[in-house]
Amino acid sequence: MKLGIVPVTPFEQNCSILVCQNTGDAAIVDPGGDIDKILDGVKQMGGNVKKILLTHGHLDHCAAAQELSEQLHVPIEGPQIEERFWIDQLPEQAVRFGFGHAKAFEPTRWLNNGDHVQVGDVDFEVFHCPGHTPGHVVFFDKEDKLALVGDVLFAGSIGRTDFPRGNHADLINAIKTKLWPLGDDVQFVPGHGPMSTFGQERKTNPYVGDGV
Repeated sequence: MKLGIVPVTPFEQNCSILVCQNTGDAAIVDPGGDIDKILDGVKQMGGNVKKILLTHGHLDHCAAAQELSEQLHVPIEGPQIEERFWIDQLPEQAVRFGFGHAKAFEPTRWLNNGDHVQVGDVDFEVFHCPGHTPGHVVFFDKEDKLALVGDVLFAGSIGRTDFPRGNHADLINAIKTKLWPLGDDVQFVPGHGPMSTFGQERKTNPYVGDGV
């Protein structure tokens, strides 16, 4: 699988482009905005977009999802249904934060813990990891040892839990019981900032490291 990362929106959110090297099928993960920039990234990677995947319903991760879905005629998969709380607020939030227009939407498929999504021949297992938001999900490619974690975990930090329906204890529990068991050698793409590995965060992260 090929991975591309396109920073989008004023929040510099990591929109990921995944391309199956066997089939050329592609997925766009967390398109928060800057559609032309995202599509240029897809073109450079040579992928044929088949779906949009969402980790959670915050504006910078999904404000462009519905427009992009309509433009490309592809389904939206994820997040977990508890994110309807955030997705329904997209039009209001877009105005509030200067994102222009954003459409509320109903994903083609809500996802739950243990579900799987396919991008060509690549299989991603879904982990429901609440805390930052109630319906946040993580996508994990076991073969490539790659996780797309949204705003659950960052290099040297963790997601904020001071939003409505955030829960710090739930977030810590999700990281330690669902992500760490996947292996120290797993690389992850966070919603913002540089990539890291679960092993590195277990050693050095001041919030969820093994020494905390």
